[in-house]
Amino acid sequence: MRMLWKNIKGLVGAYDAPPPYLKGGEMRSLPVLEHAWLAIEDGVIVDFGTMDTFQGIADWSGLEVMDCEGKYALPAWCDSHTHLVFAASRSNEFLSRLEGKSYQEIAAEGGGILNSARALQAMSEADLLADARNRLQQAIRTGTGSIEIKSGYGLTAEAELKMLRVIRALKEEFTIPIKATFLACHAVPEGEWTAATWTAHIIDQALPVVANEGLADYVDAFCEKGYFGLEETQSLLDAASSHGILSKVHVNQFNVFGGVKLCVNSNAVSVDHLEELSSEDIETLKYAADSSNPTFATALPGCSYFLGMPYTPVHDLMKADVPVALATDFNPGSAPSSNMNRVVQLAILKMKMHPLEAIAAATINGAAAMECSERAGVIARGRAANVLLTRPLNGLEDLAYDFGEEPVEKVFIDGIAQ
Repeated sequence: MRMLWKNIKGLVGAYDAPPPYLKGGEMRSLPVLEHAWLAIEDGVIVDFGTMDTFQGIADWSGLEVMDCEGKYALPAWCDSHTHLVFAASRSNEFLSRLEGKSYQEIAAEGGGILNSARALQAMSEADLLADARNRLQQAIRTGTGSIEIKSGYGLTAEAELKMLRVIRALKEEFTIPIKATFLACHAVPEGEWTAATWTAHIIDQALPVVANEGLADYVDAFCEKGYFGLEETQSLLDAASSHGILSKVHVNQFNVFGGVKLCVNSNAVSVDHLEELSSEDIETLKYAADSSNPTFATALPGCSYFLGMPYTPVHDLMKADVPVALATDFNPGSAPSSNMNRVVQLAILKMKMHPLEAIAAATINGAAAMECSERAGVIARGRAANVLLTRPLNGLEDLAYDFGEEPVEKVFIDGIAQ
């Protein structure tokens, strides 16, 4: 199958030789090729350029021509932090929050992650996979073209492995890049467990299986007061490293207490949340950004919006030349949406990111934050045609200005409309 998109108002993120990522100050330089064309063949991007240099069509056989007047074409979104595999919604807890209870209060009463764990432990692997498949298809329909998915709602070694097997099945079924993260330390299970004993148990009982079966690309911990502290997080990251597994870590959602420095020193691929940041944290990330293997700062504005929390201070991070990524944090408790369009809108509206900065964070940097830059995040010759086409826009600022409208008109994965 051959396709020609012509008269594209702006071809965004198209490179002859893509960089691996963009640092903070570079993010506004994401390229936009005006009045452009894009050629796709057998699901792969084969060429692009400006209409004034277009050579015309020599072979019309099997060619579909699409006029994109007034529309922008972008790389499909790269969602580098999700909890897409879960058993049930937590809308009843949402009602409790509306009635005045905090996220922490609900968790202390046995809700939150513990609630999700009870439901997941009782669910069959087949049913869990069916639900996850539907959620992933929905995410793709709204523009997601690569995704990271965590375990963490099992809270037993057996249930965690069940979640990771579901993610492996999704990898085998879908063509988009999917990364699996073993969220080994998400919450302390019910019973006699402590953060220390659970961490030691999961390292001993589950991590070797995860490593031997290749079930996870990363490990993760909820490094936060009341959950897992610096000692437990360090133990997990060290144990994972001994198995050759890198980390992507929840940190600084509610408190600043040294988690960012720990993660950077442990060569974490990304630190995620960062709603609370100290000047020392920013300096640490700035130092890492100057190395060949930076630690990405991943902001999750959907969570801030849903919980009424502060937003990650991305301008401070970008001013320090830290590479920033955006992701949904899709989960049933604190961010029940897989729609990356909403994340980009929130980044522009609430975090005051320039549209090009937000798009860069949700594409090229999102791909780098889950180490799939060679397959996602940009428009380039030889890459899979995982591309979005917007409705007609006055400019990219309309992604957020018309916040009640869906900005994406069509989603193509491997050149096929979803």
